[in-house]
Amino acid sequence: MVRRQAVGPCRARDRASARHTPAVASDLRLRRLLTSALTAAEIDAIRAIMFAAFGNEPEQAFTEDDWAHALGGTHVLADLAGRIVAHASVVPRDIHAGDWPLATGYVEAVAVQPGEQGRGLGTAVMRVVAEIVENYELGALGTGEHGFYERLGWRTWRGPSSVRTDDGEQPTPDDDGYLMVLATPTSPALDLDAPISCEWRPGDVW
Repeated sequence: MVRRQAVGPCRARDRASARHTPAVASDLRLRRLLTSALTAAEIDAIRAIMFAAFGNEPEQAFTEDDWAHALGGTHVLADLAGRIVAHASVVPRDIHAGDWPLATGYVEAVAVQPGEQGRGLGTAVMRVVAEIVENYELGALGTGEHGFYERLGWRTWRGPSSVRTDDGEQPTPDDDGYLMVLATPTSPALDLDAPISCEWRPGDVW
């Protein structure tokens, strides 16, 4: 889902080091749940955060395809005072980075409830996401907010992107420069200038 992540307002803070991240609330609870373990109430709460956080602008609004992309993996939920206030999910994808086909933990649906943004909740969620991604050969995501992720160790993929279809690979130039990766203990040596491709899916392919 190549769009802005919705963890807070546009911020110079993203360019600062992690030590400047605001301290999260002492009653913060972070949970990991498979999609199959989510309750109906939890799904409703997560979806409400997504639609509220991403707003109504056509290029940014959260869609049903985006929701489908967030399912089928592990969800990280942040709870405050018994309510869900932030979310991200890691889903398995087959990403080819250069000459390497890599089992990838792809990060989707990262958002913090409006009104709770700017408190370090997005950072707290993404630290758990990084632990989950370590079980894969690569972590990947699409974003227009590189500063937020760079300070957590993510790197921009500079090479050309494409999608693999039944008719062969199709370039996705609109996504070039928006993709970021996180190396894991089982990642090969990565050439960030090499081509990168994903399998096709409905909606945004990245």
